Amino acid sequence: MTDPSRTIKDRLYAQVARMGKAISSPKRLELIEILCQGEKTVEQLAADAQISVKLASAHLKELRQAQLVETRRDGKYIHYRVSSLAVGDFWVALRALAEDRLVELQLALAQLAAHSDELSPLAPAELLHRAARGDIVVIDVRPREEYDTGHLPHAQSMPLDELRARIKELPRKKPVVAYCRGPFCLWGKEAVALLRDQGIRAMRLQDGVPEWRAAGLPVEIVNE
Repeated sequence: MTDPSRTIKDRLYAQVARMGKAISSPKRLELIEILCQGEKTVEQLAADAQISVKLASAHLKELRQAQLVETRRDGKYIHYRVSSLAVGDFWVALRALAEDRLVELQLALAQLAAHSDELSPLAPAELLHRAARGDIVVIDVRPREEYDTGHLPHAQSMPLDELRARIKELPRKKPVVAYCRGPFCLWGKEAVALLRDQGIRAMRLQDGVPEWRAAGLPVEIVNE
C-alpha cells in the first residue's frame, strides 16, 4: 500500500522540480537575465540572445509554464517580462552560488578582467556617496529602455552604441564607472576599453541592477 504522506511529498518535490527543469538550459538563463533588465518582445530577446525567434519562443514557453515569466499583448506584439522581482533575486542567488562552488566559473569571470584595476573597488555606499557629490561619474551602458526601467542612483544613460559619439559629454578629470547587465555582460568591459583609449580614467562595476536590487540597494525608475 502506498503511503499517503509519501505521495504528497512526491507531489511537492515534483512541483519545485519544475523550476529546475525550466532553468536547465543556458539560453533560458540568459533570457531570464535579459528580462531582469526590463520588458522585451520575443524578437528583441532572440536578437539579444543570438538565437532564432522560433527557438526563443520555445524557451519562453518553458519559462512561462514555470510561472517565471509573463506576457502582455500590445497590438500584434507580445511583450515578455519576469513575473516578479523575486525571479531576479532567484537568478542572482543561483549565479552567486554557481560562482562560489564552481572553479571553472571563477576562472572564466577572472578572465574578463584583463587589467587588475579594471573593476571598481568602491563599495556600494561609497559609490553612491561619491556619485552624489559629483566626484565620480556613473554611466549605464545598457539600451535606454533598460535604463528607464531601473538604474543605479545618479547614473547617466549612455548606451554603448552611443558612447563614442557622446564621449565629449564626460569630464576628463573625473573617474568614470560604467555598468551594464551584470557580471556576465561584456558591454561594461567594452565601454571601459573605449574610455581608456580616449584618455579617460574608467572602471567598471561588476554588478548590474538585478544584483543591486537583490542586495536591497536603491534603484531609480524614470518617471516614477
